Amino acid sequence: MTTRTLLRSGHVISMDPAVGDLPQGDVLVEDGSIAAVEPEISADAEILDMTGRIVIPGFVDTHRHTWEAPIRGVAPDATLDDYFVEVLDTFAPLYTPEDVYAGNLAGALECLDAGITTLVDWSHINNTPEHPDAAVRALAESGIRAVYAYGSANTSLAEYWFESRRVIPADDVRRIRSAYFASDDGLLTMALATRGPGFCVDEVVAAEWAMARELGLPITVHVAMGRLAGRFGMVRRLDRLGLLGPDTTYIHCCHLNDEEWRMVAGSGGTVSVAPQVELQMGHGWPPVMQAIEHGLRPALSVDVVTTVPGDMFSQIRAAFGAERARVNADCWQANLPVPDTMLTARQMLRAATLNGAHVAGLEDRTGSLTPGKRADIVAIDATAPNIAPVHDAVAAVTLCADTSNVDTVLVDGVVHKRDGRLLADTARAVRLVTESRDRLLAAKEAATAKAPA
Repeated sequence: MTTRTLLRSGHVISMDPAVGDLPQGDVLVEDGSIAAVEPEISADAEILDMTGRIVIPGFVDTHRHTWEAPIRGVAPDATLDDYFVEVLDTFAPLYTPEDVYAGNLAGALECLDAGITTLVDWSHINNTPEHPDAAVRALAESGIRAVYAYGSANTSLAEYWFESRRVIPADDVRRIRSAYFASDDGLLTMALATRGPGFCVDEVVAAEWAMARELGLPITVHVAMGRLAGRFGMVRRLDRLGLLGPDTTYIHCCHLNDEEWRMVAGSGGTVSVAPQVELQMGHGWPPVMQAIEHGLRPALSVDVVTTVPGDMFSQIRAAFGAERARVNADCWQANLPVPDTMLTARQMLRAATLNGAHVAGLEDRTGSLTPGKRADIVAIDATAPNIAPVHDAVAAVTLCADTSNVDTVLVDGVVHKRDGRLLADTARAVRLVTESRDRLLAAKEAATAKAPA
């Protein structure tokens, strides 16, 4: 039996040039798929009244360490170097599978509440074989569309970062692939989260890339961020190892030189930018426009809620403001006119939706309100005081809206938020993540007490 839902009379921003924007339009969903986007549709369907709403594709977060939800805000003033010590060398080794489950469940529900319908979960917390099971189970229970990116154990900073010889365990990656991701067509898919050159010796890099390609897994890796990492020439080293390819997402990219940008673009690679983290923690300027200028389609990500907010509105505005500020400052200092080619609000919305789907490898099923794609849809309440009156719907979403305006969220046609209320057991998720916080703080205190003076 066909299930139909009709989103009626919203201001539709489809992000599909063939569909365009509809100041008043309907979106018909059939069995989880977008069946039609038209000015007016008549159908026997459940009606969701979108009057006063701006209807957009769901946001796509292309890189988040979701497991860190229990330690949200623990490192508000951290630089990147501080983060390695205060989070990865302090809390990560203490994480149990129960902590990972709580973090992923609460983190995924946080995403849905904020209109993020697709998440790349960069899960570098696989301290035991039970850790990835817990992470995947939480993602599945949340109902979000997600790419689970299997990463290393995080039990010792000395072993994990900088010339590491620890290889992600291929047997366990194969186990997780077989147990949960035998098909690549589900709501959850899989990738490999590798540390890459500069953090690992070349033999480990080559082994992890080979593992991913043997198993048909896309690869996601941090490159060119911070004072140290920017000097590693990570993309050049990957090129020398013969490992560049279209299956790889490069995160941050703040210090790539022109040669490396050309290598990424020429190999068909993709780029994920985490604007607020990059600005706040000292990675470098968010390179959204640099990526565009090299023919790439940059996407956005949150990265770590230990230090920055977990919503896409913050990332859009951080990238938009930073890039325009950088260009303005350079032009004024050189007494040159400001170019007409600065970032636009629509480019930022594209980065947060369609480009995100492209980078996540899911553009065939999400990222735009295109008939035939899966129904990952968000409605923004444009009647709220911080948005009304609307002159430009794209500007209203990118520059005015916040998480309080996320009225309705569908993933794969299933309603997860309605009338501003998340349809999930949020009380349980908050209880679990709070209990996890308390356990981790107690474990940290105990570990500190045992440490030699």
